Amino acid sequence: MRSPEPEPPAVAQPGARRARAGRDTCRSGGFVTVAVLGLAMALLAFGGLLAALGAVAVARHRAAAAADLSALAAAGHVLEGPSGACAAAARVARAQAAALVTCTTIGSTVEVRVRVTPPGPLGRLGGATSTAIAGPG
Repeated sequence: MRSPEPEPPAVAQPGARRARAGRDTCRSGGFVTVAVLGLAMALLAFGGLLAALGAVAVARHRAAAAADLSALAAAGHVLEGPSGACAAAARVARAQAAALVTCTTIGSTVEVRVRVTPPGPLGRLGGATSTAIAGPG
């Protein structure tokens, strides 16, 4: 008895594999591109939000510092009267890139309120205000 002869291996047609591989790549390639673009947009939006929050925090700290310095300057000139004290507060506020909103003297105590506007488009939304009181003791 003779053993059966093995069948010859199937001959692949040239180009058959390439066509199949190309189809698989096209199906997943579009999704990956859209997913990467979506992730990039989300990261850009998150970065913009962090930058805006940082600018607001800086404006708040600048307003507090300007209010403190303006109140101290006004307290140093309180003996000149309310107009002299508030003029000193306004000069110091301008030097700190802030605007003096209110200046009130009660006896030898001075209360000032200043506003700092953040730079860029956030400035159109408003500014940070801070109040400080200075006087003896």
